[in-house]
Amino acid sequence: MPAESGRSTVAGRATALLKLHQPGNPVILPTVWDAWSARLATGAGFVALTVGSHPLADSIGKPDGEGMSFEDVLTRVAQITAAVSEIGGIPVSVDVESGYGLPAARLIEGLLSVGAVGLNIEDTVHSEGNRLRSSGEHAELVGALRTAADAAGVHVVVNARTDVFLRGEGDQSDRVGLAVARLTEAAAAGADVLYPVGRHAPETLRRLTAELPLPVNAIALPDQDDPASFGPLGVGRISFGPYLQSALAGRATEILARWA
Repeated sequence: MPAESGRSTVAGRATALLKLHQPGNPVILPTVWDAWSARLATGAGFVALTVGSHPLADSIGKPDGEGMSFEDVLTRVAQITAAVSEIGGIPVSVDVESGYGLPAARLIEGLLSVGAVGLNIEDTVHSEGNRLRSSGEHAELVGALRTAADAAGVHVVVNARTDVFLRGEGDQSDRVGLAVARLTEAAAAGADVLYPVGRHAPETLRRLTAELPLPVNAIALPDQDDPASFGPLGVGRISFGPYLQSALAGRATEILARWA
């Protein structure tokens, strides 16, 4: 396939992924980690996937928090996109953690080279003692990713994540406001989706979706949460983080225990 044709196909998948984000009618992106889990999800009828860093790292025996290299990630993502291309190809987004200390252009080039059309970027810098980027730093990185994607001719869907809830930053009473301020700055810099990662009470999630200017990504427990509960809260995207792999591991442990 000519390079121009391949890039056009990838660009089309990026546009399709972006259009799936509708607040109140959320797209569900099962979080996968290898070709097997990707085929499992697409076989169930899902129209887009996200690759999670935690389950991916577990699957190759490395720790989450950038215990993998970006090359490790690209190797596995290439296997995933090849697997889904066998059934027509669907959009795939990738958690690139805090960016592996790489320039934005390298992150975009690498993802596009393996057929991915979206990314999560978080504000915890694992390579620097897990410090939290300032809101300005994080927005600058989001802006650089958008600029690099524009230069490549593909609207890579940028999901800007903040870890303020996971880290317990600030006073609990101010945490929603802190997250909203940080993510609003990322939105202005070029993000497409906003991810205040964590498990939130319905009233908190409702406030986040009301106050943030872009579709909000919520995390779900796939074996416990009601899929219909997120739309009324204004959510635009649902993913599973490490919880799908964890649920499968729990069931596998039960099966194996019968034989151990």
